Amino acid sequence: MAARASLWEALMRQVYEYHPVIGYRFIPNIRARIAHEGGGYLLRANEQGFRSDRPFLQARNQGRRRILFFGDSFTAGDGVSNPQRYTDLLEAQMPDLEVYNFGISSTGTDQQYLAWREYGRDVEHDAIVIAVFVENIRRVAARFRPHRDANGQERLYAKPYYTLDGNKLSLHQVPPPAEPFDLADLPPEDRSAVDTGGRFAALRGIVTALGAREVVQRLTNYQPLPAYNSATTPDWLLMRAILTEWIGAQRRPVVLMPLPLPQHLDQQCDARPYQARFAELAQELGCTLHDPLPALLEYEAPVRRAFRWQQDIHFTPAGHQALADTLAPVLAGILVQPPQREAQKCPS
Repeated sequence: MAARASLWEALMRQVYEYHPVIGYRFIPNIRARIAHEGGGYLLRANEQGFRSDRPFLQARNQGRRRILFFGDSFTAGDGVSNPQRYTDLLEAQMPDLEVYNFGISSTGTDQQYLAWREYGRDVEHDAIVIAVFVENIRRVAARFRPHRDANGQERLYAKPYYTLDGNKLSLHQVPPPAEPFDLADLPPEDRSAVDTGGRFAALRGIVTALGAREVVQRLTNYQPLPAYNSATTPDWLLMRAILTEWIGAQRRPVVLMPLPLPQHLDQQCDARPYQARFAELAQELGCTLHDPLPALLEYEAPVRRAFRWQQDIHFTPAGHQALADTLAPVLAGILVQPPQREAQKCPS
């Protein structure tokens, strides 16, 4: 529940609007203060409907390098103001760097790919970072996701989604229905396509309420994302196909960055399955894999715990800074190369 809290608050304050391809985006040019456990944060969107203090221009500004970022709420910056996000921190600390943050909260990697197709494809840049919060593997398999409406009631909203037939991706539900659903409104065959927030949701709520979550997870060998356990699970094959098509369409270096769950940061579950899948994919595609988890685990446990809020699982300013610190050397190594106009593969 906490993972979606800030998005629900935002939706109730109507900072999002319907989008016929992606599903929704920030209301263009909106300025809003979002209530939050950290004391609230400022949200500002540009004319294209992404969190930014400036418009996204197609042509590169002379003398500056540009990196495009795509992701969900961890990249969009739920819980912090625009300048406190890891993307903005990177821009501030790296000379002559310009960052365009295309993150959209609570989206899946499929919707982020569509955001690139709709808004990022023709924007001049030197590199792209695809930040995949590893929970997104559930979202790409979902056709409906729960959000709270303007009255605070949880409803189901349709999302665009892909299916995989052999090696062919097919896009469905574009445009998605704008009106929300209740579960009873869906035909039985569609109810399994609702993202309910993970395995054992009821048990997880009880365990969390009792304050015994960490003990139970260790005792039960808890694996929150079993779809990463094999390279042949249907959900991973779908995620893999989306990323393969997206990265294969690029003419500039791509950094693939899986972002861990809080359980991975707290060392309550095994990260190796998702790490293996993304490493295999990056090697196959010849793009740069940046796995920030090993560097983040070098911090002492109390410091790591301060990388996220007490109730909201999103990054605090300290968490954004730590993530920026892991990514800066990777981007510096890419940007030291002169701008390329021809297609090239990024280093593995």
